[in-house]
Amino acid sequence: MVKVCKFGGTSMATADSIRKVAEILLSDKERRFVIVSAPGKRFSGDDKVTDLLYASFNEAQATGDCSKSFKKVEERFVSLQKELGIKTDLQPVLKEIKSRIDVSQTPDYAASRGEYLSAVILSEFLGFPFVDAKDIIRFTEAGAFNADYSNDIIVKKVKPLAAAVIPGFYGSKDGGEIVTFSRGGSDVTGAIIARGVAASVYENWTDVDGFMTADPRIVDKPRIMRTLSYTELRELAYMGANVLHPESIFPVNSSGIPINIKNTFNPSAPGTFILPESTGENIVTGIAGKKGFTVIGIEKSMMNSEVGFARRILSVLEHCGICFEHMPSGIDTLSLVIADTELQGKMQKLTDKIREAVNPDLLQIHSGLSLIATVGQNMASRPGTAAALFGALAEAGINVKMIDQGSSELNIIVGVETADYERAINAVYDRFFR
Repeated sequence: MVKVCKFGGTSMATADSIRKVAEILLSDKERRFVIVSAPGKRFSGDDKVTDLLYASFNEAQATGDCSKSFKKVEERFVSLQKELGIKTDLQPVLKEIKSRIDVSQTPDYAASRGEYLSAVILSEFLGFPFVDAKDIIRFTEAGAFNADYSNDIIVKKVKPLAAAVIPGFYGSKDGGEIVTFSRGGSDVTGAIIARGVAASVYENWTDVDGFMTADPRIVDKPRIMRTLSYTELRELAYMGANVLHPESIFPVNSSGIPINIKNTFNPSAPGTFILPESTGENIVTGIAGKKGFTVIGIEKSMMNSEVGFARRILSVLEHCGICFEHMPSGIDTLSLVIADTELQGKMQKLTDKIREAVNPDLLQIHSGLSLIATVGQNMASRPGTAAALFGALAEAGINVKMIDQGSSELNIIVGVETADYERAINAVYDRFFR
């Protein structure tokens, strides 16, 4: 059996945490392939190394010299080198990185160097071979991840190795240009490696005991999910539950490789297993939500018999470069639920274009909406789930402004006033988990 392990920024933040990482890896011979993030915050108010590297790029763009911002990066890694007793001199590597950031055309190279240096340090500390992600994770010339090509390279270059440490978050085009995934992309790298080496499990090590059934900043001591399915993860992650990058399930999904969320600082905890299918333990798996939405309500008599009505509205959104979250509708009504971030500076143009395109009888704008998703793969087969959800909200005196349920019946999304957001989540949680 082969285990692929990914360690996040908190796990790589200090010399003591890196020692814990090494102890975890060496305690199990099946843990052969390791993917690491850039060092995260060591304490409240500290900087993440990736943020310092983005700042270095911005400084270089403005002045041609990133010395001021990069000095903090240099101090972090030299400190780790000394505290861990690593003999390799990092100064030549750091000097080369700085000089390349000074002339970089895109921020991707700068941003990737945190993972690169983390992997160099852990490789030296463990005595494991270092494999640079740029040599095995490939992107097209257009910047899209090339999954099959990357997998072929990993099968050839990584799978035969006894062990390896690999930086997360980035890869390269054929010409060597560095390309990064979106923030948190080391999770995706770990999943890509797990697929390529045919891992028995992909362990994702972080600083929590597992995936929680609700946000602990809102609900007091929420339960840890023991299991959830790939699809449940996608729904919860999309709605703000961000323990794991939502795109990380795609590489392992095709091979049915389970993901185990584990805590570096409490390794004996079983964590959460993310599986191809739900185990059916609970009707509701978890609750997640997001703030900051606006509803544009459109009313027009006989809208349902007007061919192309919705298409014209969607064309307006496309023309304005706006994505929508949900589009619930009735016979003579249609609502667009849109994140406030999408509407910045575009509201007037959008509403003018909608009026021009469909000539509505009434167009209303309602801001201050928050969305809450109640997710569970077994909800569809259990009568009364929706009744319990809406009953809990009614008893808490919360008015539901919007309802949307996917065709798979995997989740029920409700919109509430942002002022009621925390109370609503607690009401739903208490109904299904207390």
